[in-house]
Amino acid sequence: QVTFVESGGGLVQPGGSLRLSCTASGMALSRFSLGWYRQAPGKERELVAGINNADIIIYEDSVKGRFTISRDNAKNKMYLQMNSLKPEDTAVYFCNTNPGTRRFWGQGTQVTVSS
Repeated sequence: QVTFVESGGGLVQPGGSLRLSCTASGMALSRFSLGWYRQAPGKERELVAGINNADIIIYEDSVKGRFTISRDNAKNKMYLQMNSLKPEDTAVYFCNTNPGTRRFWGQGTQVTVSS
């Protein structure tokens, strides 16, 4: 059984930083294209960053230059470093394969950017 667990969210002031972690069990992340997604209240879930198994990376336009996706295959983890956070980054953040696999969606981790 594959499980993705996200952690590292929290409340941060505008301009602050957070580092999200994604831990996977039941699968070797190195074999898959992966993504970080977010869903804000009343909005569709969207892909914010993706990394494939050749380490080719893509970012959603609004996070380019502020977010950095990375993976540690030895630890079977993926990360999202988020800098210069803005109130519009407030959302629940999820990790999954890219494209997302329906049965792998976890609970996500809440990120709230507010003063």
